[in-house]
Amino acid sequence: MKKILVTGGTGFIGAAISNYFSKKGYSVTVLDNNSRGKLKRIKKDKKIKFIYGDITKYDDVFKALKGQDCIFHLAAINGTKFFYEKPDKVLDVSCKGIINVIDVAKKLKIKNIFLASSSEVYHLPKKIPTEESESIKIPDILNPRYSYAGGKILTELIGINNAKFFKKMIIFRPHNVYGSDMGQEHVIPELIKKIKKAKNNIKMKGSGLQTRSFIFIDDFVEAFYLIFKKGKHLNIYNIGTQEQIKIIELAKTIIKIFKKKISIKKEQIAKGGTQHRTPSINKIKKLGFKKKFNIIQGLNKIIH
Repeated sequence: MKKILVTGGTGFIGAAISNYFSKKGYSVTVLDNNSRGKLKRIKKDKKIKFIYGDITKYDDVFKALKGQDCIFHLAAINGTKFFYEKPDKVLDVSCKGIINVIDVAKKLKIKNIFLASSSEVYHLPKKIPTEESESIKIPDILNPRYSYAGGKILTELIGINNAKFFKKMIIFRPHNVYGSDMGQEHVIPELIKKIKKAKNNIKMKGSGLQTRSFIFIDDFVEAFYLIFKKGKHLNIYNIGTQEQIKIIELAKTIIKIFKKKISIKKEQIAKGGTQHRTPSINKIKKLGFKKKFNIIQGLNKIIH
């Protein structure tokens, strides 16, 4: 598996994976239309080949996959704001994207595929930390919040039910990945932006008692590389940490890093959020994963 196509490769996570694998000596090609990605994220590495194209168009996918022997499929529309505002587009990219990728891979006889899912598929887990065997579902079909999770569940279903055509078909579920230059539609960059600008107070959605477990992007790509090298066919892997933090404590930590004295005002949160999200990471630990950054170290690296 030396020739890799990364769909969504100018996105935050896709670009990090593309740069990492290129430095490891792999031939990396990126397919993206830069609707949310940034070409500058991969531009420093002259070895990475960039193809401008749309994952929802079969011909674009065929052109990009010709000559490849492995696919990292990450193309998606992420960010909670978009789940509510553009659920049709979110589903369009997820559903057409996975169908095109699978169909072209089968036609070109590409035997290795790694599919990006999401922690969103768990949503209301029965157990924290949440294992990969947890049942996945859509709690409310009428709430556009679940457009992204729905698309990811379909991605998993389509991948799993076409696994017989692949030597290695693996699903990975990222959990709250953060780092420099990520999209603004996520809790950490939103808080950093608000706190940086604030003089007296910031507004926070919800009680702040919701808990999340964040993983720094450098740790994420190391974990993904272990899955790439050691992961088993037809397996699902959570990628994250078990370092839980309340959102209000996260905000206070960022305020402290900025050395500011500001208060936090709470406002109503949109319906559909989940209170707690922490993955079980026993499977990636067995592959050899050890995190290098705790939340304070990661935040300091972003802010300073």
